[in-house]
Amino acid sequence: MAQEQFGICAEANLHGLFLMFNAHDGREAYIRESLAKLTSIFDEISEQFSESMVSTVIAIGANYWNELYPAVRPKLLRSFPAIEHGDITMPAVPYDLMIQIRSDRADVNHLAGLRVCALLSNAVELVEQIRGFRYLDGRDLTGFVNGTGNPKGRRKREVALVSKEQDPEFENGSYLHVQRYRHQLTKWESLDVSAQEEVIGRSKIDNQEMNTATKPIYSHTSRVNMLDEHGQKMEILRQSMPYGHMKVQGLFFISCCHTPEHFELMLNSMVCTSAHNKNADQVDNLLEYTQAETGAAFFAPSVNFIESYSATYGNESLE
Repeated sequence: MAQEQFGICAEANLHGLFLMFNAHDGREAYIRESLAKLTSIFDEISEQFSESMVSTVIAIGANYWNELYPAVRPKLLRSFPAIEHGDITMPAVPYDLMIQIRSDRADVNHLAGLRVCALLSNAVELVEQIRGFRYLDGRDLTGFVNGTGNPKGRRKREVALVSKEQDPEFENGSYLHVQRYRHQLTKWESLDVSAQEEVIGRSKIDNQEMNTATKPIYSHTSRVNMLDEHGQKMEILRQSMPYGHMKVQGLFFISCCHTPEHFELMLNSMVCTSAHNKNADQVDNLLEYTQAETGAAFFAPSVNFIESYSATYGNESLE
C-alpha cells in the first residue's frame, strides 16, 4: 500500500509555515529528484526534533503537474475554480509547488524551511510564504472554533485520501485547495456576539451549531454543510491556520479531500447557489468580513509516488 504524506491527516500543530513556489523552465528533472530528497530531509528533521511533532506535505500545482510528471496525472486534478458573482470574487492565483511544514516549534519550521529553500533555490522562485499559528483553543481570529466539522479518527483517511479503487496510481494521495483570506476584524468586531453567531451559524463560546429551523440561510455553516445526491454529507478535511501581524490578519485555508468536487461545490455555494444547496441566491454573509486574496489547487501524491518518479523518465506528453 502506498504511504500517504503524514501532514495530510496529522493532528493540529502550534505553528505552520507554508511556502509557495513557481518553477523555472527546464528544471523538471532536478525538481523531481529534489522532492524525493525532501522526503528524507523531513524524516531526518522529524527524528531530530521528535518532541515538536513535525508534519509536512509536498503538493504539486494543478497547472504545473503535466510538466513535472508528463506520463501520469490524477484523474480529477484541475485548476482552481475562480468565481466572480456580483462584487464577490474568489480569485485563482496558481502556484507550481506548495510545501507545508507544521510543528509545535516555530524555530524547527524555520529550520526546515531553510533546508527546503536551499535545496530548491536554483530551480524555483519563492512567491509567497505564510506563517500560521494556533490561536487560543483552535480558533480563527474571528473568535470562533475553526474546523469543527472535520472528520475524526479513521474517517479522516476516508475523506482526505484517494482510495485504490478511485485511482490506483494515486492511492493515498490527496487533492488540496488553498486560499489566503484577509479578515476585516475592525468591521467584524463592530458586530455584537449574537450577530456574529448568526453569520457563522454557531455559538461563539461553546461552539454549538444553531438549530436548523432558526439558523439563517446566509450563515457560513448553512452554505458549506451540503449533501450529495445520495443524501450523504459532503466532507473535507480542513488543515487551516490563522496568520498575520498587528496590521494584517486572516486565515490560510487548506482543504484536503479524495475528490476536488466537495471543495468546489462548497465554494460555489458560499458565493451563489448550486444544485446541492438550493437555498435562495444568498451569499455567505461571512464574506462581508473577509476576502479571499488567493486560490490554488494542488495534488499531494503519496511518498511512494514522489520517490518512484524522482529520476528523469522521458519527455512523453499526456494525450
